[in-house]
Amino acid sequence: MQTFCANCPSCSDSLLKYLDADALEHISESKTCIKYKKGQTIFYEGTRPLGMFCIKSGNVKVHKMTSQGKDQIIYLANAGSLLGYRALLGDEFYSSSATVIQEAQICFIPKEQFLDTLKENPFFSAQITKALCRDLGIAQEKLTDLAQKSVRERLAGNLLMLKETYGVEGTESTLIDIALSREDLANIVGTATETIIRLLSEFKSSGLISLEGKKIKILQPKALAKEADFYGQT
Repeated sequence: MQTFCANCPSCSDSLLKYLDADALEHISESKTCIKYKKGQTIFYEGTRPLGMFCIKSGNVKVHKMTSQGKDQIIYLANAGSLLGYRALLGDEFYSSSATVIQEAQICFIPKEQFLDTLKENPFFSAQITKALCRDLGIAQEKLTDLAQKSVRERLAGNLLMLKETYGVEGTESTLIDIALSREDLANIVGTATETIIRLLSEFKSSGLISLEGKKIKILQPKALAKEADFYGQT
């Protein structure tokens, strides 16, 4: 049974929350919801978008191949995130791929319905523009980090970012509740898997984190923030 957008728990975390009831109903009537298993790809780099995707549940990595043939994770998306709208609005091919890393339900909104919704809802259109600007700023910041920060600093910073997005607070620690492989974490940071394994071991030995299988607990966020800002080159 298809859930109407207005009744979807993820809607409050989505840009779709800026639409009124009639517009949400129009989107609901045109969308298709699909269940994806871990490892399935939603769209591929170099293909043309036919619509936009909204994550109802689960986690997705947005990634692209570098010129050296290495997979680089650009960002992680969770429930409420919209995917593919930049390429759709720019009438371009996808510049990256999107792959499920935790079983997900994804809603597909056809191009025509999405563009009609933008035209008829100026406030929603303005929020989409703000989101595009925010995404550009984040991309520029990441490029700066890759050029100027050490691998150790980047790993510490990304662990803190993951804590803010996926953290589950405990009594004395915060569990990052997403099972990322060490390879995925390396692809987020932009380094070799072996380097990530070594640095995680060092962070664990220093009491900054603990490891529970693939999941990571942040034990000392302030000390980890210092690692992100002040350590020299690795």
